[in-house]
Amino acid sequence: MRPTWADIDLEAIKHNVREITQVVSPASLCAVVKADGYGHGAIPVARAAVSAGAKWLAVALVEEGIVLREAGIEAPILLLSDPRPREMVQVAEYGLRPAVYSGEGIAAAAAAATQVDKEIYVHLKIDTGMRRVGVEPDLAITLAQAISEKSSLILDGLWTHCAVADSPSNPFTATQLARFDDVVKEMRTQGISSNMLHAANSALAINNQDGRFDLVRCGLAIYGLSPLEGIDATLNLRPAMKVRSEVSYVKTIEAGEGVSYGLSWAAQQSTRIATVPMGYADGLRRDAGHRGGEVLIGGKRHPIVGNVTMDQFLVDCGENEVASGDEVVILGPQGDDQISAAEWAEIFETITYEIICGIESRIPRRYS
Repeated sequence: MRPTWADIDLEAIKHNVREITQVVSPASLCAVVKADGYGHGAIPVARAAVSAGAKWLAVALVEEGIVLREAGIEAPILLLSDPRPREMVQVAEYGLRPAVYSGEGIAAAAAAATQVDKEIYVHLKIDTGMRRVGVEPDLAITLAQAISEKSSLILDGLWTHCAVADSPSNPFTATQLARFDDVVKEMRTQGISSNMLHAANSALAINNQDGRFDLVRCGLAIYGLSPLEGIDATLNLRPAMKVRSEVSYVKTIEAGEGVSYGLSWAAQQSTRIATVPMGYADGLRRDAGHRGGEVLIGGKRHPIVGNVTMDQFLVDCGENEVASGDEVVILGPQGDDQISAAEWAEIFETITYEIICGIESRIPRRYS
């Protein structure tokens, strides 16, 4: 196994699921495991989450749902977007629960259900302001009626997604929830009901009791990362991923010598340079050093220098004793310090989701 790997702490996943479940009760928890469990591994994360109390799972793609079913996972699996019509037969065969928000999608689901002689439980998505996918609120009744008229379809859920839930002071979340509530009330006056309502991602589930409804869809939080600043400290989330490597080579360079492609960084004085076998093909961006990225070696921070290459990067260790085989922490704790996904997100001017999802699959995962 290569000397660069990601440790995935499944006990941390279970801990986070229990923490969230306690906060959002009586709403049920849907663990979002799309994108291979945000880079953590969809199958082991799904198993851990369900064993700790998650009642549902959610994925983005039909094939992601099939992977879970073929692994023997029986929990309800929500598809977060409307599958293509030709995928609906697989949706029916594998007992997935698709989002729908178009007449075409509803017709395809009904035809597929009839073809395989199974009912499909569908979730009608309402666009209350995200403006990505979902039926317009004033057309939701029409589609809900179309679902109700299909004997092979069951309206299992009505749902929406909030655009600024990670900004608690933004009033637009309340606007979206009010729009959603208006649609639900109108459906009830028309005699249309569903098995459940859901709107909350991690940020909304933790921060806003009004948005929890019957089910909350949590992704980032189950992986131990805060979905918003200033989160209640009583919600003790534990990061589940650590990324580590080993020093593969050490050499001393003299003042004025440049390193890596382009020689974009030069030593100010004689210094030890450690080579680490991880690169931009693994998810570490080429400009990590130029942006101030650091790693931990021997419990101390050391800067990445020069351009990160496809398979390796360089670290300025100064006068510190460093040897081949020494542990290098790219993400996680070492000694009394730690490098968090939030720190990398700030360096790269992005969000923590992108950091953990960006750890490429060629980095092996080790589970504990």
